[in-house]
Amino acid sequence: MSYNNYNILVTGGAGFIGSNFIRYLFEKVNFDGIIVNFDLLTYAGNLKNLEDISEKYSGKNYFFEHGDICDKKRVGEIFDKYDINMVVHFAAESHVDRSILGPEEFVRTNVQGTFTLLEAARTYWLNNNGKSDKAKLTFNIHNSSLTKRFHHISTDEVYGSLGDMGYFYETTPYDPRSPYSASKAASDHLVRAYYHTYNLPVTISNCSNNYGPYHFPEKLIPLMILNMLDEKPLPVYGDGKNIRDWLYVEDHCSAVWKILTEGEVGETYNIGGENEWENIKLVNRLCEIVANKMGKDKDYYKKLITFVKDRPGHDRRYAINCDKIKNKLGWKQSVDFEKGLEKTVDWYLNNKEWVETVKSGEYKKWVEMNYDKR
Repeated sequence: MSYNNYNILVTGGAGFIGSNFIRYLFEKVNFDGIIVNFDLLTYAGNLKNLEDISEKYSGKNYFFEHGDICDKKRVGEIFDKYDINMVVHFAAESHVDRSILGPEEFVRTNVQGTFTLLEAARTYWLNNNGKSDKAKLTFNIHNSSLTKRFHHISTDEVYGSLGDMGYFYETTPYDPRSPYSASKAASDHLVRAYYHTYNLPVTISNCSNNYGPYHFPEKLIPLMILNMLDEKPLPVYGDGKNIRDWLYVEDHCSAVWKILTEGEVGETYNIGGENEWENIKLVNRLCEIVANKMGKDKDYYKKLITFVKDRPGHDRRYAINCDKIKNKLGWKQSVDFEKGLEKTVDWYLNNKEWVETVKSGEYKKWVEMNYDKR
């Protein structure tokens, strides 16, 4: 199937999930439309994530644009320059610990940024379709060779915390517990409001914890792998029994593509790994995998595990029910967790140059030299 009528704006496309999504489209879907990667290149955005993609497709199907999603003028220029008809909105401040220390940037990026993008899409698509009624925006998206869609990426953290039993459903009431999850909940509500108020063709997905290649090493799995290699402490919050549902990033990307191309406008879809692990058990398993790769005793790295003071508002358990996307769209996970962990460890072991560039700060210096600061 050809997608050459698709002009997709991917916000945060230099980040972990965004770059994997762009890679997925070119390498797995054989995408032949246009992808515009719009990224501010903050600390976690890394163009090296897509270096080979850029070399192969830049100027033909792939374009990078540096900019801030809160910049109304800049966002409007991107819509106009590339005639954007689809938005996949990954760009977000996403680290809970950072949101506790500095919540303002999370509100700015996740709430104001989402609002700016929604307004840009509404305004551009409204004008582009010659509508005279500025209060409404209606598309017959099921009978068109060119589908307009605004897909918003969100998180299971908006639902709050679960006890020992039960799951998050699309109908679960929101109960965010951190500045990060509260800012994402607010952005979700804005997206739904634009659907109900303006008939903007939106979809939303709420996913569980992602893991895989190109993950910035502040998050649990890459942090543990890299600390093991440096024989540094492996910090585990509280008693280590907080539970998370883990989803391989490529499976997340395939789910987003399913929603973008087959999902029903106005609907929300949960995307989960159906794979719950206590943090301490996951860290212990990672210790064993890395030890095996490095030719050491399986318990060698476990001595580095260090329990640290729990963070404020630390949700106890997340678990997603994703029956809706499975039953309605025919999506399913393809990567077994054990194999996914092996693939992830192998990636970090085989991409030491990427790791060192990120850890040393050299990449950050390159960004500062080549792009204006906000």
